[in-house]
Amino acid sequence: MSSPVSPLRVTVWSEGRHEQRDEKVARLYPKGMHAAVAEGVTEHLGAAATVRTATLDEPEHGLTEEVLAETDVLTWWGHIAHGEVADEVVDRVHRHVLAGMGLIVLHSGHWSKIFTRLMGTTCTLRWRNGRDRELVWTVAPSHPIAAGVPHPIVIEEQEMYGEFFDIPAPDELVFVSSFSGGEVFRSGCTFRRGHGKIFYFSPGDQDYPVYHHPDVRRVIANAVTWAAPAAPRTTPTLVRSETGWFEDEGGPA
Repeated sequence: MSSPVSPLRVTVWSEGRHEQRDEKVARLYPKGMHAAVAEGVTEHLGAAATVRTATLDEPEHGLTEEVLAETDVLTWWGHIAHGEVADEVVDRVHRHVLAGMGLIVLHSGHWSKIFTRLMGTTCTLRWRNGRDRELVWTVAPSHPIAAGVPHPIVIEEQEMYGEFFDIPAPDELVFVSSFSGGEVFRSGCTFRRGHGKIFYFSPGDQDYPVYHHPDVRRVIANAVTWAAPAAPRTTPTLVRSETGWFEDEGGPA
């Protein structure tokens, strides 16, 4: 597989279901939530990225082998149709992440098949949809995902996500959120699986205009840049090694 190229190739994936069923969501995201996320990436990365979108109802959910082979970073938003995502597509995405494709999992994507498979846990959490104010606090200010982000990000209306969040200990904790009900949540976490970088970012319920929020858009764009593969994509494999391969012709000194 060819090495990552410039511009960065980004695929923004979403179910695209809420916008079809709920008039409120359609008013907030008339072109779909995936379009709002894609616009935010383009807004911040400009000519440094080419951005395409894909949705659940497309053939193979828009995530064919060809599309994934030409994707450096994939963003994922899902909620009401996790079970409709074909296992074959999940296997395909999983293989590409292990080979080096970046993955950004957003909000209720915590319960997607791909995220739970990569984490190896239930990824369950506490929640309340009560128009809470969310404060997103930066706890790793030198991390590139936090570059240019205010401390805290203020989201006036949002669904509450709270601990305990059943995920493995993150490689890096970038953001912690607090809510008007007193709850806290690990809202920005990085992981590495195989050669791939993964970032989970929780803000973004469909009932609120969170993906129009300029600071949320900045975080996602920063995460896309961070998760981009730095080397040609390759899948880790089992290799039998013979003894003596490291020795000079005359043997060890």
